[in-house]
Amino acid sequence: MVDRENNKAYRILKGNHLRKNVILSTVSGVATTKEELVRLFDRSVKDVDIITTKSFQVVPTTGNTPPVVVSPEEGDYGNSVGLRNPGMDYAFKYLGKLRNEGFSKILNISLAASNVDDFITLVKKFDPIADMLELNFSCPHAAKGFGASIGSDENLIREYVESINKAYPERKSLLIVKLSPNVPSIARMAEVAISSGADGVAAINTVGPREYYLDGHEILHNALGGKGGASGEWVKDIAFDAIRDIRERIGDEPIILSMGGMSRAEDVRKMIDLGADSVGIGSALSRIAPENWDAYFTALKNGGDVGKYFTLSHKNLEYEKHTVKGKIMYSDDIVVLTLDGKGTCKAGEFVFLFIPGLGERPFSVAKNDPLSFIIRVKGPFTEGVKNIKQGDEIYIRGLSGSPLSVKKAKKALLIAGGTGTVVLNLLAEELKKNGTEMEFRIGMQELGSSGKGLMQDELEKYGKYEVVLDDGKPGRVLDTISPSDISPDNAYYIVGPTVMMKKGAEKLLSLGAKAEEINISVETMTMCGIGMCGECVVGSHLPCRQGTFLTWEYIAKNKVDF
Repeated sequence: MVDRENNKAYRILKGNHLRKNVILSTVSGVATTKEELVRLFDRSVKDVDIITTKSFQVVPTTGNTPPVVVSPEEGDYGNSVGLRNPGMDYAFKYLGKLRNEGFSKILNISLAASNVDDFITLVKKFDPIADMLELNFSCPHAAKGFGASIGSDENLIREYVESINKAYPERKSLLIVKLSPNVPSIARMAEVAISSGADGVAAINTVGPREYYLDGHEILHNALGGKGGASGEWVKDIAFDAIRDIRERIGDEPIILSMGGMSRAEDVRKMIDLGADSVGIGSALSRIAPENWDAYFTALKNGGDVGKYFTLSHKNLEYEKHTVKGKIMYSDDIVVLTLDGKGTCKAGEFVFLFIPGLGERPFSVAKNDPLSFIIRVKGPFTEGVKNIKQGDEIYIRGLSGSPLSVKKAKKALLIAGGTGTVVLNLLAEELKKNGTEMEFRIGMQELGSSGKGLMQDELEKYGKYEVVLDDGKPGRVLDTISPSDISPDNAYYIVGPTVMMKKGAEKLLSLGAKAEEINISVETMTMCGIGMCGECVVGSHLPCRQGTFLTWEYIAKNKVDF
């Protein structure tokens, strides 16, 4: 069995509820979900003591399709990510690399499986680099056999914990069982876990699952009929009761990692008084700008007022119903969609379009008045957009991202590939305010049925507009970049496919452009739109919170690999 006294986590956590130190943790599935974000919290969020990863499985899992999060009220969340993860081999590689770089925090690696053999495999894999291994017996919206399917059966808890210990007695990391609150007695389940050989428990995971509806339509898009877990402020009292009951049942020796709606210093203190050895902060982080995460945790640790850091409005997760006023097929696979009403989107921001039954996806706004989108058809959701009819209803969620602060420049060269062009109209509005001269070069596979390039009528209002057809060579528009385009007084914007943006930036650099004057609009995987899931991260930048534009200087400095 584990040599507890030589385990960093055990020395710090054992009996801490009696010492009353404030030990803070991230929680599985929020914020510290990717390599870049784990590194950020380890190096830059000084008052986090424990970093908890997302739940990893033996093989990669795509999880549920968006929407994966809803917010019925301010600070309350429903979620249904569905254990999305890259698999143990990929996770072990990057976590091992972080360890070798000099990891300073306690590393708690969350594990998920549907059978004991896979749990044993995961424990053996991650034990060499972990301080704690957290067995996910609690996820309420996972597939059958995972999460709460285990945590609601005390016989399975006993079987899994005992089997892991028997199969791998040389374990060096602490074994923590994450418990579900959706049982008659979570304290009894904790007792079973500890008596079976676990070093501690974590509680609570999300409550539920519950149903979430929008005008009679299921919001969450999953195999559970739209059900998802409940987290945030509305589960706080359930978490308090659970920690109190667990501590009374298992005594002072075992470790308790607490979580469940904690967001303020008084919540943290109450949890510790009730018997928690650490306090996890999860969904609250999605209400706080990433650049303020460090200050927020410092305020929590020191008992300060954190209210000023809650800057994300509930409106960012509210849906607004619109009616389709027009739909034009620019080409066989590009739809121009016009809705009723006006938008307020700026360059660097975007919204989610929600179609009941199909889910939601993020899109840039082409025009605010009338509210318009240009969408390439390339999957089930966009096929749904293609099939939409005038008069149909569609929902918008947002704004996500952050407005781009445009630097003053004498001239801007704006290069776009395909539907990346959609970003340029709102960007041109901002450049015009600075009196910037503009030139647009648009790469297209073909002209539209009107014989014009994408957004040609709109963009010609701001400057010279040129269409460059690929003619069998994707990205041919980059061939137009020449030494005459380069000047210390110029700015450069490239939008479109990732490969195109990279090659364009490299060519500009080779001709003498400065990296800090080259801007690209990143379109990484975006699911939650509020900084919770971390899927969109680039370097340590979260486009869904901090804006979609990045300079090439940032890309190079952070060694972002496209």
